[in-house]
Amino acid sequence: MATANQENRSLRRLIVNDTTGFIIKRLGQAVIVILGVSILSFFAITKSPGNCFSELRNNPSTPKATIEQLEKQMNYDKPEAIQYLLWLQNTLGGNLGVRCQGLAPVTPLIVERAGNTLLMSLGSLITTWLIAIPLGIYSAVKQNTTSDRIVQVISYATQGFPSFVLAILLLMVAQNTGWFPVGGMTSIDFRDLSLLDKIFDISHHMILPILTLTLVSFAGLQRIMRGSLLDVLRQDYIKTARAKGLPENQVIYIHALRNAINPLITLLGFEFGGLLGGAFITEFFFSWPGLGKLLLDATREKDTNLVMAGLMLGTLMLVVGNLIGDLLLKAVDPRIKLDDME
Repeated sequence: MATANQENRSLRRLIVNDTTGFIIKRLGQAVIVILGVSILSFFAITKSPGNCFSELRNNPSTPKATIEQLEKQMNYDKPEAIQYLLWLQNTLGGNLGVRCQGLAPVTPLIVERAGNTLLMSLGSLITTWLIAIPLGIYSAVKQNTTSDRIVQVISYATQGFPSFVLAILLLMVAQNTGWFPVGGMTSIDFRDLSLLDKIFDISHHMILPILTLTLVSFAGLQRIMRGSLLDVLRQDYIKTARAKGLPENQVIYIHALRNAINPLITLLGFEFGGLLGGAFITEFFFSWPGLGKLLLDATREKDTNLVMAGLMLGTLMLVVGNLIGDLLLKAVDPRIKLDDME
């Protein structure tokens, strides 16, 4: 009996602890945010003139009966409020609808293109952090030395360099040297390759896009890491630790870095939320079959189902990213109260 009571109390503490309550509140807020974004986005699309069948309607060779049948199938013959409610009902049921072009299902296309974008964006995110964080720490420790100044010059130069110019330069290098594929995600003979060769082929095509995103992104992260660590190294408790005779590496990498990393963890949540939308220019120049160009074409065509699917996925990523960032911040620094983040 005592054991059962202890298990019940442990379960009750697990359910009602601060972290669980915080997650539940955030998920409740997320539902409101996603619903609000969906309403604004849907009516912004439908309130603009015409629909995705407007070009067909202007084509005299297309029978009007065919267009009316297509519009009825897409619910365009109903009032906009009814269209939204039907879209919401279908979406909650796991049905994202069909495209205007060929009436192909939206879900497989969104999953494929979002996966391609995430593959490139995650690769860039990992590479950027692996370069920027050590450089930021090194620059802070070697403040005002020649090596620190060199790193800062490189950071300022790359941060102010337009991504599309860098993409063009890298494409020129690829064309003139033949070291890298010029564009696309796979080679022509991709289907005939073994699994290992397919992985290598995709990785080979990813080098230049990831290099472009990394070079234009690492500078800001490096400077944030450097500034945050320098600020912490000036604190009194760091001076006290040094006065006690603690090794410098222990002072920097255990005491100082643990507190200096907090702003970067918050930034990580935002970067996670922007993974799907932050690589459009790179996708365009390197012909990467990602989500950005697909949604741009869908917006031009007023393909409501496809645009809404992309926007909702991006909104969901942003909400989840912020939640992950807050939870990581709490895990790294237990002094932080989750209630203060609401």
